[in-house]
Amino acid sequence: MEYDPKALYNEELFKRWRDARDSWDSQARKDLDFYLGNHFSSDESDELQSRNQADIPMDRISPAVEKLKSFMTARPPVFTAMPREDSDVKMAKVWQTMLGSIWEGSDGDSQVKQAIHDFSTVGIGYLYVYVDSEADMGRGDVRFAHINPFRVYVPPSSRDRWFGDADGIILSTILTGEQLVNLYPELGSTIDKETGEELDSILNDISTYSDEDFPNTQNKLSRDVYTPSETKDYDYYRENKYQVLERFYKKKVTFYRLIDNQTGAESVLNEEEFLIISDERAVDFERNLLSYEAFLQTRVAVMVTCGEIVLDEYTLNLKDYPIVAFPNNWTETPYPRSDVSRALPMQRLLNKLWSLALSHAQASAGLKLLVPVGSAVNGLDQLERDWANPNAVIEVDSSQGEPHYPSPTPLSGELYRLIQQCEFYIDFIFGIPEIMHGVADKGPETFKGTQQMVALGSERSKSKLRDVEHSIIKLGRVVYAMSKQQYTYKKYFRTAQPNNDLTEVTVNMYDDVTQTIIDIQKDKNNIEQHDIRIVPGSTLPTSKYAELNVYLEAYQMGIVDKLEVLKKNPEIFDKEGIMKRSGEIEQLQGLNAQLQEQLKELQGDLQTARRESVADRKRVEVQKFKSKLGNVASDARADKRINANELTTKVKLESERLQNAIARQQDAMLGSMSSPVPEDDETF
Repeated sequence: MEYDPKALYNEELFKRWRDARDSWDSQARKDLDFYLGNHFSSDESDELQSRNQADIPMDRISPAVEKLKSFMTARPPVFTAMPREDSDVKMAKVWQTMLGSIWEGSDGDSQVKQAIHDFSTVGIGYLYVYVDSEADMGRGDVRFAHINPFRVYVPPSSRDRWFGDADGIILSTILTGEQLVNLYPELGSTIDKETGEELDSILNDISTYSDEDFPNTQNKLSRDVYTPSETKDYDYYRENKYQVLERFYKKKVTFYRLIDNQTGAESVLNEEEFLIISDERAVDFERNLLSYEAFLQTRVAVMVTCGEIVLDEYTLNLKDYPIVAFPNNWTETPYPRSDVSRALPMQRLLNKLWSLALSHAQASAGLKLLVPVGSAVNGLDQLERDWANPNAVIEVDSSQGEPHYPSPTPLSGELYRLIQQCEFYIDFIFGIPEIMHGVADKGPETFKGTQQMVALGSERSKSKLRDVEHSIIKLGRVVYAMSKQQYTYKKYFRTAQPNNDLTEVTVNMYDDVTQTIIDIQKDKNNIEQHDIRIVPGSTLPTSKYAELNVYLEAYQMGIVDKLEVLKKNPEIFDKEGIMKRSGEIEQLQGLNAQLQEQLKELQGDLQTARRESVADRKRVEVQKFKSKLGNVASDARADKRINANELTTKVKLESERLQNAIARQQDAMLGSMSSPVPEDDETF
């Protein structure tokens, strides 16, 4: 079988980049061993055992790493899409659902947490964006996964944080023969179409690989630690193993800007699409109805090799490598340091101090007996046996001196303070003080003081989180660009929201009503994010009680509504149901309030009616009384008139009688004066 020069070049680059990072591999494996509790080398362990001491470390690194991981992954770090302007809201909403669906399908929370684990322990983590060709019934889906950092090889000349300036990136995968044939069936045995004979498998001509990407440990495995370097030889009848190298490198690709000279519309085509258009519309080019402009763009090419043959070779429509790095303490090289490596000297000192404390405790528990030479009459062996018997009678020669115990010198309190200082500095290096671990005696006495201390203690972890967020943004951009290359057909995306709601969108859908939702097919060659931007979600934890108190106070002051308070309480699950029931209760309360108001109005109307009824009755009584008084007055007036008339009549009659009497008197007087006086005295 002839060797392919491309495959040999891949092998050469792999060996060069592997040898360049050999010292980093050793340091990273040492950091990992300390995280796994394997702290002592073989010489150190043998020395401790020679002193009759156990090689038990006082592990402070592992809890610090676990706390840092839990702190940085307290909330899902899912990336999302934000519109750049108001007109891009609909497109951003669709891309947000698409990216959320890809995150769910990739089990993104666990993948990012594993990358952060490598970020903390060995100094760098990796996520790999790829297309799962078997997903969606063979149409494929964009996915991303965590990959072990020891499988990724980068040239030492790279100076970019995400290796954008690197000559290439090699991903090594160790497979058995069966696994390799499952991925590439053409490597297995085939049947000659002409003769019908079974041909030998190509695997027989490929060099096997007996090594492992995972470096070997330099410490003694005093703890039960199982890593790929320890388990690679567990299968006694193991199959032959093969190494598959995927080399990602950048190259220039020609694109064409097609211009419609009549309308001025432009479209970007790759070389294959341009050749099809140039053949179909050659007349339009001759008539100058169409024109084009060629330009170069950087794209990522992939070459897959195994041993001496090339398995596959293709070009991705990406300008960034699909392997996204999560470097911790970046040194402007592909070999960053971890927090564990910075804490190693202090952990070693802590182990030494702990060993001294154990040695002193052992010396204090098993006191040594000093016996003068010749004082043991029956010999030292008999003295040892008798000394262990509480009722023994021991005969000694006191002239030579009496046996006695030498008291060990008490340990200084400074030793224990040093142990505490070492523990403090290890936590300080990781940026996780003891109060963040929940140690009660390290916190202030008041609740608000504790909350302030927690807030201040989380600032360094926030700085680390920003580094992780930059990598998550990079990951989102790669997923965005690869999605444009993959989803060029009608596809539904469904995402489950935290409140149990389902969000569904469709891309590349055409009809007379909605036209098209997002036309990825026509825009697949444009991988820039002109209309949206990728942003990550914060993963830092928050004090739910402190935050809830703030929102409760704001709710009581009327600054926020009830829905905002419910959103900030993670303990409440069915928020939508609560809001729905709360809305119904508020409606019933509103209706009850309306009914109460109506009842008050009716009660007021009733009271008014009652008052009016009483007033009416009073008015009736008054009117009756007035009527009676009127009748009395009328009767009085009538009686008065009658009496007056009677009096007048009587007066008139009396007056007339008097006048008549006067008249008669006058007449009599007049008659007497005119007639002779009578002889007898007659009087009038």
